[in-house]
Amino acid sequence: MNRSPEETLHAVLASRELPTLPLIAAQILTLTDSEETSLTDIAGLIATDTGLSTKILRVANSSFYSFPQQISSINQAVSILGINAVRSLVLSFSFLAMKGRKHSRLFDFEQFWERSLIGAAASKLILEQVPGADTEEAFVCGLLQNIGRLILAATLPDEYDQVLQRLQSLGNDQPVDVDQVERELLGVSHTEVGSAVARAWGFPESLLLPIRYHHQPLACAETSRRHCQNIRAVHLADLLIQLFFSPTPELHHKQFRAEAKQLLGLKPTEINRILKQLDKVVEQSAQSFGVTLHSVRSVAEILQEANLRLSLLNLSYEEMNRELIKSKMALEKLTEELAQKNRLLENLANLDGLTEIYNHRYFQNFLDAEINRAIRTERTLSLLLADIDHFKKFNDTHGHQTGDFLLREFCRVTKAIIREYDLIARYGGEEFVFVLPETGIEEALVVAEKIRKATEEHVFDDGRETYRITISIGVASARPTGTGFTKNDFIALADEGLYEAKHAGRNRVAVVSARKKKKWFNF
Repeated sequence: MNRSPEETLHAVLASRELPTLPLIAAQILTLTDSEETSLTDIAGLIATDTGLSTKILRVANSSFYSFPQQISSINQAVSILGINAVRSLVLSFSFLAMKGRKHSRLFDFEQFWERSLIGAAASKLILEQVPGADTEEAFVCGLLQNIGRLILAATLPDEYDQVLQRLQSLGNDQPVDVDQVERELLGVSHTEVGSAVARAWGFPESLLLPIRYHHQPLACAETSRRHCQNIRAVHLADLLIQLFFSPTPELHHKQFRAEAKQLLGLKPTEINRILKQLDKVVEQSAQSFGVTLHSVRSVAEILQEANLRLSLLNLSYEEMNRELIKSKMALEKLTEELAQKNRLLENLANLDGLTEIYNHRYFQNFLDAEINRAIRTERTLSLLLADIDHFKKFNDTHGHQTGDFLLREFCRVTKAIIREYDLIARYGGEEFVFVLPETGIEEALVVAEKIRKATEEHVFDDGRETYRITISIGVASARPTGTGFTKNDFIALADEGLYEAKHAGRNRVAVVSARKKKKWFNF
């Protein structure tokens, strides 16, 4: 049945199958549209939804942002992330939670979510290469770009199946104008439907325009630099989506490289960075947002397979077999090299560049895991917070290179004292933290004293001069019960012990009585 554009849009908006925007997402849009809204207002609204609050805190503390400090409350998250970023997170979670009825026979709902997440990660990664660009909305813009296709499949399943049948009949040899096919059969395209529904939901222009114009980024008359960058980044992200799913990825790869330079002025090194990091960023985004994806291949692997298919077209069976074996071996080698590089990158992300021990972020994650394990096993956990005495004066006297040598050597000496499953990490500056699983207060004090004494007695020899230093250590020990126990309070207890050690004259170990502090310290 042929409809006019107006009739199709009316049928979509009036459909009972039209996905609804969650109430809290609609309220966030209303709040952020008001100039009088404060961060406290937004935090208060989000805090009313425990599930959403948990999801936002999970993303804020994930590799999606990689903040050095732990974000432990919605107020803190809103303050650090800002209004735009929090709004984008709320809309992203709302969109990913939409579960329309699968009336369409041909629409691949599972692949749609996979394509959407790739588009979201790609949009953010692309704008991160543009100096001065606002990347906070890039993720949700990429996520929502093809929402019109989901809406058409949900509200007009029979009519949209005709569109999908037509697209299948056209084949994959040549690029297909999806919008044109949709207009011929439905009267409107998915970009027009998506933007119309998003407008009805109260979305701002910064999110509406990328939905409407991402297939034709130069057709938008918008003059705002921010809006134009969003539209162009989403357009480029759509090319990368097609690269992942098209039988001719080399065409989309070539188009992406050309248009990335034309639309955003990206340099070859920046384009290469996007292509090399994309699969890793997609997997990290999926993990951060709790989305299950099939294994995401690297762009290099996809293009290598495409080149192999082209090279096999004119080969004999025996030649084809030899080339397949050779290419399989090359692909396995490439896969192993990529795996090694990914492991190296993961290690680099967790290690302190100077001392080569674990960094602050890894310590926070490790402590979370050990606290949960201690709760399950009802075992005691101990924490040592150590600080090199008068380190600033040492640096000023002997120079930063000598100070760096001192930090590295200190780590080497103390690492030999602790057990294999204990952790030493750089907390910050000249502060170091030790996590001792299944260790009570008496044992922790013994370990702390060994570390203090070993440091005091060690001769730090850099080949030119010798030096002596001392350290102060604060000790905390707890058997967390899971009720009221917080990681931050545990760290604060060790920090208070460190303060006491320094206040008492330095070069000593101090512990603050846990019983006087919190009821969740249970010995």
